[in-house]
Formats: sequence, C-alpha cells, structure tokens
Amino acid sequence: MDFTGYKQLTFERRDNGVLLITLDRPEKYNAADEQMHGELARVWADVSADPDTRVAVVTGAGKAFSAGGDLGMVERMAGDHERVAHMLEEMSRLVYNLIDCTKPVIAAINGVAVGAGTVVALLSDISICAEDAKLGDGHVKLGVAAGDHAAILWPLLAGMAKAKYYLLTGEMIGGIEAERIGLVSKAVPREQVLSDALAVADRLATGSQPSIRLTKKALNNWLRMAGPIFDQSAAYEMLCFMGTDVVEGAAALREKRAPNFPSAPADPA
Repeated sequence: MDFTGYKQLTFERRDNGVLLITLDRPEKYNAADEQMHGELARVWADVSADPDTRVAVVTGAGKAFSAGGDLGMVERMAGDHERVAHMLEEMSRLVYNLIDCTKPVIAAINGVAVGAGTVVALLSDISICAEDAKLGDGHVKLGVAAGDHAAILWPLLAGMAKAKYYLLTGEMIGGIEAERIGLVSKAVPREQVLSDALAVADRLATGSQPSIRLTKKALNNWLRMAGPIFDQSAAYEMLCFMGTDVVEGAAALREKRAPNFPSAPADPA
C-alpha cells in the first residue's frame, strides 16, 4: 500500500498487521474537504488489497473524530451540477468501498462525528465510542436529504423509530445513548477509546483470517440488499444541493444562527 498519495490521512503500521489510520486535519476538527473526502473514498479499496494489513483502525487527530463535510466544500457544491455529480459518484465509492473492504475496520470514535464522519464511524464493522462524544446526521439542518449512509444503516442498527427521529430532526446523540440504542458497538471513557479499539484489532488480527473476513462478508449482505435505498437517498441529497435551502443552511451554519429556509419561511414577528 502506497501511503504517499494521501495528504489528510496518516498511517501507522502496528503489530500483527494492524493498520492505524488517522483523519489528520485537527485544526478543522477533521472536517472533510474535497481532498479528505476523496481519500476516504479510495482508502478502503487500498486497505482491502494490502497484503500487510489484517485489520484497520480509524480515528481522528485531536479532539474530534470528524466534524463532517467542510463548510467551504458545501458552499462550493451548492448549485454546481458538475461538483454535485462528482460528489454523488465519490460518496457512493466511499460507502460501497467500506462495505466491500475484505478486512475488518474498527472505528475509534474519540470525539464528535457528524455527516461524512458518521459514514466512516458507523459503517465500520466495530465502533468504540467515547461516552462524551456527540454523533449525528445533520443533513436536514443544512437543508439537504439524509444521504451518505444513513438511510441504509440507521434503521438496521437502531430501528426505524429511532432512525426517523434522529434523521428527521438532526438531533445529536451522546456516546452512552448511541450504545444504548445500538448505533455503536461500545461506549467507553474517552481516554480508553483508542486503546480498546487497538485491543479488539489485535484480537481480530490474531484470529482465523478467512473465518473473520467471510463472516463480515456475509453480514454485510444486509447492507448490500439495501443498496437501492442508499442510491436513492444519495441522489436525493445531491438533488437538494441544486436548490435554495442548502444556501441558507450553509449561511446559517457559518453565521452560527438558526436557518430560515426558503421552503419554510419563519412567520413574521
């Protein structure tokens, strides 16, 4: 595996074929701009093909796992058909490459995970989450449909009632509650997140590789069957990027205020 082609992901080889991958843009809370998003879309195919990797552990540098899509990237996409079409293709590769990766992937969710961050955090095969971390899918707060991974994954993990509640409201979830509803595998104190994830990785890396990989492959057929749901949700999200609500949603986020979406204007005072 050639690490030199990556600029915003860093890699550390550890014992037993464990590869530690770090989202490394801490000054932006590891928000995914065009560069990082592209790297996240292709890294899982590289991991899958790498003969020296048995298990991958992914975490974030600094205080966050990933604060989602970079706001500048969102603003550049709004109304730009070429960028939106490219993102639709790239987000599909991110989701399907993670699902199809032959090696187990473990997420060490050391802090906030939003948007693109939750794609990696929750689509990983095992997720170890900080108890005080905040997770969420804030697409509706931005003014776009919940695409990415949410429509195929959240109902399977947490049930339809919880999925609809959190995806329609955009409300954030603490790590302890995320474990309670089944959204993550395990919640632990923040200082234990990476060490616990690496311990699980060592256990998998020293176990029977064919049996572990084929068990993962069989289980992920639940996600493959839901592929049309993902494809539709991703297309709907990108469709919303061609509308006006996303422009207001991005402006509201930048200005740290509540949005006044054109599709639902606030009542006059």
